[in-house]
Amino acid sequence: MNRVTRTSLTTPPQPVATAPRHTPTEDLAGLLTGAFVASVGLFVLDAGGVVTGGTAGLALLLAHGLPVAFGPLFLLLSLPFVALAVSRKGWRFTLRSAMALAAVAAFSLLHPLAVRVEHLDQAYAALAGNLAAGLGILIVFRHGASLGGFNVVALICQEHRGWRAGYVQLALDTAVVVAFFAVGDTTQVLLSAAGAVVLNLVLAMNHRPGRYLA
Repeated sequence: MNRVTRTSLTTPPQPVATAPRHTPTEDLAGLLTGAFVASVGLFVLDAGGVVTGGTAGLALLLAHGLPVAFGPLFLLLSLPFVALAVSRKGWRFTLRSAMALAAVAAFSLLHPLAVRVEHLDQAYAALAGNLAAGLGILIVFRHGASLGGFNVVALICQEHRGWRAGYVQLALDTAVVVAFFAVGDTTQVLLSAAGAVVLNLVLAMNHRPGRYLA
């Protein structure tokens, strides 16, 4: 026979905490803030002559070899992934992501006009740029959007091919960094690879289900 403790009879059940939702104003401010911080990180990477993973890294890579600024390239490369996100994440997520992506592209055109960089150590650029980009992406994540494109492809490959999404994402990021050999030297490529790891660590350590309730 089960014994009923005195505590269970006298202590009322505790209400389950519910996470307060962001207001539309908070979401707008959060998306713009995240986009700005991420764009600063990408500007630092570009100024230091290094790249990172994802569509942002691919845009930085192409910007090294094409007479086109990073902003338009980033927006152009992101459009197909935004279209894919409609069927996978819905219109709410997709529209927020499209707005954040457009903001990053716009801010990236502003930074070269406002800041003149005469010298920037590549190791510092790889670390600081990826830290800032990771923080910006994290802010955008927490307001119901994304700046990434490869993660959509990774999810599709997992759902339709059975491939692990994390491995697909890693393979795509690695391909971008390795392709940097075409325009960069070994030091730049290694620093870019290390920086991409830093960015992913920022997201892995700070964006886990259940840790962020708002």
